[in-house]
Amino acid sequence: MSSNQVRASHILIKHQDSRRKASWRDPEGRVIKATTKESAVTQIKAIRDDIISGKSKFSDVASQISDCSSAKRGGDLGPFGRGQMQKPFEEATYALKVGEISDIVETDSGVHIIMRTG
Repeated sequence: MSSNQVRASHILIKHQDSRRKASWRDPEGRVIKATTKESAVTQIKAIRDDIISGKSKFSDVASQISDCSSAKRGGDLGPFGRGQMQKPFEEATYALKVGEISDIVETDSGVHIIMRTG
């Protein structure tokens, strides 16, 4: 990992306004197409609260419910530099300290929470 790169894990919840309305959990997008953005935000807020309070572990939740293929790695996206991720995602990640978890971040993919790991 080079000095200008960060490493992060995330949990993504897609919704009916997401760019790609399908995921490994929902290959035909039935649930995603029926999920409003408000509902996705409510879900991710509850998940974030559980992780912050210690009730749930970030990687466990990611592997079970994240709509990103990184779920198979507990949400780990590996190292990335500027310009590789959607702008709101990149900015949120760079603003975090290692070990910190972001507030809800909205991108064209859906709603995320991000944990900076490196």
